[in-house]
Amino acid sequence: MSAQQEAGRGVGDVAAHHVLVLGAGYAGTAAAVQLAARARRRQDVRVTLVNAQERFTERMRLHGTATGQQLAELSVPELLEGTGARFVRGWVTAVDADARTVRVDDEQVLHYDTLVYALGGVADTAAVPGAEDHAYALNGAQDAEALAARLATLGSGSGTVIVAGSGLTGVESAAEIAERHPGLNVVLLGRQEPGAAMNARAGAYLRAALGRLGVRVRSGVEVAKVLPGAVELADGESVAADAVVWTSGTRVSPLAAAAGLAVDEHGRVVTDTALRSVSHPDVYAVGDAAAIRQGYGVMHGTCQSGMPTGVHAAVSILRTLKGKRPKPFRFGYYHTPVSLGRHDAVVQFTRPDDSPRRMCLTGRTAARYKETVTASPWPTYGRMKKMPASGAFWPRGGRFTRLSRITRIVGEAR
Repeated sequence: MSAQQEAGRGVGDVAAHHVLVLGAGYAGTAAAVQLAARARRRQDVRVTLVNAQERFTERMRLHGTATGQQLAELSVPELLEGTGARFVRGWVTAVDADARTVRVDDEQVLHYDTLVYALGGVADTAAVPGAEDHAYALNGAQDAEALAARLATLGSGSGTVIVAGSGLTGVESAAEIAERHPGLNVVLLGRQEPGAAMNARAGAYLRAALGRLGVRVRSGVEVAKVLPGAVELADGESVAADAVVWTSGTRVSPLAAAAGLAVDEHGRVVTDTALRSVSHPDVYAVGDAAAIRQGYGVMHGTCQSGMPTGVHAAVSILRTLKGKRPKPFRFGYYHTPVSLGRHDAVVQFTRPDDSPRRMCLTGRTAARYKETVTASPWPTYGRMKKMPASGAFWPRGGRFTRLSRITRIVGEAR
């Protein structure tokens, strides 16, 4: 073992079981904090968290940052203080799943005994020609600040901002921009009608709110190309734009596939019921990086589901080290909160399979609810440091998440 590999284990603790967490998003941070807090008094477990920056990105606030609102300076290393976990700043450039090593910035090599793969998704600007070069995405604070700077140059003039993608991120971005820059012409383009997955009342409220803000919605359209000053639709129509915000689809890092891990058609790590890679059981995958099957199908990435996957992976790792069998992960969705500017929102309550219930909140009550949800992850990590068990409560989903015996056996056999 090289000196650089040895560094991943921690000085003086060569025999310690090294758990390496890649990515400090909502899921990865939950995994690292849980592991470190639960193993604080153990000398045989070392935890290292790798992330490209020290600042924790509140992804749920990036549409606000894109209109000039300031994000809090939340430090991941400060969060880990007192837990015994080590923080390594750098970009993960390669994973060798057979050698159990991770390369950081093409220079440092870290060895692991167990890996938690939490390199989440980013906007899929590679899916359409020109999006990578000519559109703004909301992948991090720097991206959002760059968009805010561009919007500021347009000021209160008559410029056009196109938001490509009518999903929840697109809706929140369009509403925020229209409210903050009422003089701009904001156009929301997408295949589906905004709020299509909500019940009739919630969807109607969302669309009416966009109308009140002056957002022009065009559904049933698809962007085929992004040009320096326009977007070209699939039917050949060209729509002029002074700025394009890309919120249509996400993609995950190609590192998992390159490492030889079993992945699905989207590049997400395929896991068993305990969140272990079906091809490499010493690798756990969490959050957007994982294709996690429940009784209702494969989960889609959200903060509400991402944090529980990180906690469950941490608990499973420690159970395994104690010689116990990890329990299956089960999660049921419970809400879809969508902000519509600073003082308006809609909250669609859902069944565990994410289908809409009849109940929803709208208006200022919903806005307060959404803000509570958005602000909750960071203090939740702080509570988990002191009381790790406090993070282990989430809706399991009942019959909606229960896998059939055959599906379970097939997954475990992999």
